[in-house]
Amino acid sequence: MEVSRPLKSNSRLKHHHLTPLRFLRGVICLVVFLSTAFMCLVYLSPLAVVGLRLFSVRFSRKAVSFFFGLWLAMWPFLFEKINKTKVVFSGDSIPMRERVLLIANHRTEVDWMYLWDLALRKGRLGCIKYILKSSLMKLPIFGWGFHILEFIAVERKWEIDEQILQQNLSTFQDPDDPLWLSIFPEGTDYTEQKCKSSQKFAAEVGLPVLTNVLLPKTKGFHTCLEALRSSLDAVYDVTIAYKNQCPSFLDNVFGLNPSEVHMHVRRIPVDEIPVSETKAASWLMDKFQTKDQLLSDFKVQGHFPNQLNEEEISTFKCLITFTLIISFTAMFAYFTFFSHIGFKLYVGIACAYLSIATRFKIQLMPLTNYVHAFYNSKKQKNG
Repeated sequence: MEVSRPLKSNSRLKHHHLTPLRFLRGVICLVVFLSTAFMCLVYLSPLAVVGLRLFSVRFSRKAVSFFFGLWLAMWPFLFEKINKTKVVFSGDSIPMRERVLLIANHRTEVDWMYLWDLALRKGRLGCIKYILKSSLMKLPIFGWGFHILEFIAVERKWEIDEQILQQNLSTFQDPDDPLWLSIFPEGTDYTEQKCKSSQKFAAEVGLPVLTNVLLPKTKGFHTCLEALRSSLDAVYDVTIAYKNQCPSFLDNVFGLNPSEVHMHVRRIPVDEIPVSETKAASWLMDKFQTKDQLLSDFKVQGHFPNQLNEEEISTFKCLITFTLIISFTAMFAYFTFFSHIGFKLYVGIACAYLSIATRFKIQLMPLTNYVHAFYNSKKQKNG
């Protein structure tokens, strides 16, 4: 079992300084990620989410999981092989390819990206989905990707979000569809100011006063759990901590931080979680109290308990994946700029579709569904 060294007194220093070479490398990485994402989205999305989805949602999701799982795998490659960030896992040993609901604390804007390192190791990278704030859907290119990957965009107003969640979760209930649905019950990333507000509210209403996490919002968790309970294997309770300090998105791009990412994972069989909303809320609150203590101990000890010897991701496989994505991108770029005008027209139509589908949250269904809906409406009119 691996033992991490304790935190040092200079733990607020950057992992790496921003040198001209590191800045140039970061710019190149960002250009590569954006260009590959754009080309894969405009060329592959219409085939996967229009062509296939009109016949089978399951086959469409498998295609999306495969193609975009390849692209997502470049991020752990960036983190672990290029930036030299060490990812340390602890807690329960997680089986391969389970169907789960994953709950995590939200330390910074990029926590969700490091969950890809765990999902990659467990064969679930292409089918990990997030509940995120709707403003992120407006990001250029990435917003299209979030929509294609069927992330659930919410407004953070329960009177609106309840219907959004129930509508989207109803499409994820097939137990044969691979799924890692990841949620951050705090609803926002942790800051000192938000923590003080959370503590004040907790003291006023008689809830636990937490130091390292915010009070979790329980309604969304219970809605997700109840909608999917019959099709889930387990809930993964993930606690994330960083050395030397919490990274930003640009820290990731330029390889400045973090030096280490620690993930403590507890696997809870779904039948051990209470069914009633009140008891499920208490269960979640208890788990966040445990997270709070884990993070307090991490500050002192520099590691979580029960560290695991998870295998490192394969450099060879990463290079093969990177080569495939770059090759696809180069081929698609050639078609777009130097080949028949029909390809330019295809790209234009694909961009228009992705923009409209993302803006209006359009997810196509199989043709049989539309036929059944048509006949049912016709029967109701005749009746």
